[in-house]
Amino acid sequence: MRSTTSRPERGASQVDVTAFGADPTGRADSAPAVAAALRYAGTLRGPVEIVFAGGTYQLYPEQAEVRELYVSNTVGADQRYRDKRIGLLVEDMSDVTVDGRGARLVYHGLQTAFAAIRSANVTFTNFSVDYAVPKVIDATVAAAGVTGGRAWRVLSLPEGTRYRIDGTHITWLGETSPAGGRPYWSGVDGLAYTQIHDPAVQRTWRGDNPLFTGVAAVTDLGAGRIRIDYASATPPADAGLVYQMRLIERLHPGAFIWESRNVVMRAMNLHHLQEFGVVGQFSEDITIDRVNFAPDPASGRSSSSFADHVNLSGVKGKVTITGCIFDGPHDDPINVHGTYLEVTGKPEPAALTLAYKHLETAGFPQFYPGDQVRFIDKRSMTPLPGPPATVTAVDGPSGTDHTRPLTTMTVTFDRPVPDDVAAGGTVTENLTYAPEVLVSGNVFRNVPTRGVLVTTPKPVLITGNRFDGMSMASVFISADASSWYESGAVTDVTIRGNTFTRPAGPVILVQPTNEVPAEVHHGISVEDNTFDIGSDVTVADVKGVRGFRFTGNVVRRPDGPERPLFVFHDSSGIVIAGDDR
Repeated sequence: MRSTTSRPERGASQVDVTAFGADPTGRADSAPAVAAALRYAGTLRGPVEIVFAGGTYQLYPEQAEVRELYVSNTVGADQRYRDKRIGLLVEDMSDVTVDGRGARLVYHGLQTAFAAIRSANVTFTNFSVDYAVPKVIDATVAAAGVTGGRAWRVLSLPEGTRYRIDGTHITWLGETSPAGGRPYWSGVDGLAYTQIHDPAVQRTWRGDNPLFTGVAAVTDLGAGRIRIDYASATPPADAGLVYQMRLIERLHPGAFIWESRNVVMRAMNLHHLQEFGVVGQFSEDITIDRVNFAPDPASGRSSSSFADHVNLSGVKGKVTITGCIFDGPHDDPINVHGTYLEVTGKPEPAALTLAYKHLETAGFPQFYPGDQVRFIDKRSMTPLPGPPATVTAVDGPSGTDHTRPLTTMTVTFDRPVPDDVAAGGTVTENLTYAPEVLVSGNVFRNVPTRGVLVTTPKPVLITGNRFDGMSMASVFISADASSWYESGAVTDVTIRGNTFTRPAGPVILVQPTNEVPAEVHHGISVEDNTFDIGSDVTVADVKGVRGFRFTGNVVRRPDGPERPLFVFHDSSGIVIAGDDR
């Protein structure tokens, strides 16, 4: 193997993956060569550029890097899935640019596409990511009718979709591993979850799956077409709709940023992210600029991610998401949050035992020495009296080691814990790992859920975006210590100069999980936006807020029976002025 570097004009060492054997023709597996190039780049003093020649690179998981990792909102502490395969890994490096120069990276099987772990000043740019066989089945009802007293549908599948007909059932298959000779994954009929996409009107929503109810016969017509006959004579009314079906276990993040600083994703096409989206976890300063989270039009697919597009859990500094397209996720395009840990005991006056409470999140550190921590009453979701405490020591999960506790930890503080901190009734919030957020100039479409979820006490600006056809709230602010345990309360949110068209639910939803009336959130301003809505849509449904301003907005909706434009619960300081309806 030949390993070479050259010295570009700007002074960075340059590592070309093709010099390590990566194949831009797309015929050979480039995973071992890409791994070798990244490992070699890690031996060089930065700045370093890892570059691809233009072309297509196939990356299989068998020779990808493997790390034991625990990732927010995935499979928690489940030991069956502790090892993650990573196709393109930047680890313990600084001043690194991965420049694809237009390359197309095609991933196979189950693996994370790219990751930055314990690294600083990392840029990923100028390449596209897709998976040869996504773990999402997009089945279009190409034709439907009734013949001889039996209803039928013909399903059309994107090229590369693999399946086997077993009597009246369909077994969906991942690719066959060239090493193990078995499919990377499999599932039957409607799998565990379905959402429905209507390409004619460009809408996507969650719904029931009728494709496999009352099946009398299944016939393979060839060329990616399957006929399903039913015992019923009821004519199907869903011709043209696409049923997007998947399993629900999130084994790998699609991309991963962990314990890293100043990570940039710029000018990329992420056509599909296998099993989850981009997860940023306990990192600082993340920028996502001009990234298209959207299916490749040539693929015939309408889904682009197994779950969220971007999920940032415990990030500090600033989150900047600008100029992106979010099209076809299976959950929220953007979710920026922390994690509440529940108090389970007080072993010493200045120490608490804490626990992860959601099964999908565990195994990684939630606090570091020096972090500022606030204690929150679960019933009211408001802070307990007194200043934040400072962490002095942590005994808990490392994020990379299953021999340590994965769901619990002991945290020691710089002062005795207040007497009103109670096991089962109090959660903790890390105020240090809470970011300032800018979401600007993005497009959201074909989204079955919410558009932007944000829970952080730092300033948030959501501006100049276009939200079209959202099936739930376009902007959702929660603070949840009863289900997902996503923290924390906002204090300064501005929603300015956005366009909201064809929303199906409250456009702006503020819904903390407090059980007793309380003003949880503060300082939300909605200004100079345009709302084009139906007569049955509420502009803002707001609970538990002190200080909500709605000014200078344009609200357009047709005449007819109307729902209230605004609904307020347990809130004060409401200003509604200067809007044109």
